[in-house]
Amino acid sequence: MGAVEYRPGLEGVIATETAISYLDVEHEEIVVRGYNLLDLARQRTYVDVVGLLVNGQLPAEAERAALEQQLLAVADVPAEIWQILRLLPREMDAMDRLRTAVSALGGWDQAANSADPEQDRQSGFRVIAQSATIVANLIRVAEGGESLLPDRRRSYPENFLWMITGREPDPAEVRAFDQTLIAYAEHELPNSTFAARVIASTLADLYGALTGAVASLKGRLHGGANEAVMEMLLEAGDEDGLERLIREKLARKERIMGFGHRVYMRRMDPRAQLLKETLAALVAQKGDPEGEKLVRMCQRGEDVMRAEKGLFPNLDYYAAPVYWVLGIPIELYTPIFFAARTAGLVAHVVEQHAHNRLFRPRVLYTGPRGLKP
Repeated sequence: MGAVEYRPGLEGVIATETAISYLDVEHEEIVVRGYNLLDLARQRTYVDVVGLLVNGQLPAEAERAALEQQLLAVADVPAEIWQILRLLPREMDAMDRLRTAVSALGGWDQAANSADPEQDRQSGFRVIAQSATIVANLIRVAEGGESLLPDRRRSYPENFLWMITGREPDPAEVRAFDQTLIAYAEHELPNSTFAARVIASTLADLYGALTGAVASLKGRLHGGANEAVMEMLLEAGDEDGLERLIREKLARKERIMGFGHRVYMRRMDPRAQLLKETLAALVAQKGDPEGEKLVRMCQRGEDVMRAEKGLFPNLDYYAAPVYWVLGIPIELYTPIFFAARTAGLVAHVVEQHAHNRLFRPRVLYTGPRGLKP
């Protein structure tokens, strides 16, 4: 065996080939099946992106409408899933409850044990739709309430946001929410996607791969960062408070959530710039003084971190205040991340099963040898 190089965290290691997405850091572009993700977010809808990711091409208008109706038609969740969720402790983390629900969904899919790419695709549309319904009702069901059923007269993002908040969203809110879903839909090979592909590489089924992805996404170094960002903003209270809090954390050498990224390093996450614009537009449309304060706070925090550490915001830094202005409970921020990312995860499981090779890396052993029992 020749010389090997140890890369902690697999940093810089090419683990798979994919035609799904690529982070072109030099050009500050997230490529999704040939398209710039920001162009998709500004010009198309989340349902368009679902079609692109899972079917491999952007749908025409009629195809998009048909796909939207297909998703809404399979968005109802088996009653037994709600029964399972009601048995779980209310204090259980929302992502843990979601993980249980996603795993259980496989029991109501007759093709759940398949590792066939085409069946993955068909089951995938169902999971994309049902994960949104589950996420939207996680708190409601945990508190003993009845779940809101999907309303097929609404668009996919409007229905999702309506089920979360229980109120009529206006078009600007729906558009802002839709852009967050697109921003979270796909991002090459982060931990949760890698986890899903590793699981799928054993020829385990789609539901097993997605369950592993939920478990990975829970962590604050991955999906949970958006919740931590909002908690930090609320703790700070205003612009001066945020600057003071950040400087105190830096003095204690604590991590500032929402800044820095393993891939982008010293560049701004393009999705953060997108949602920075989304936040400003949403707040301006609503004429919300509290929202305007959040815009100023986020800019102050961005300025301090750039000056002190040379770090730029990532997606979570601006997704959190967008969700807050939309009236979404913090507890649902990371579950929404998963619901949006399900489209990308399905695409990766389809691709893994179509061109499979079992992941089996080696280790750099640092323990003792030669011990006698």
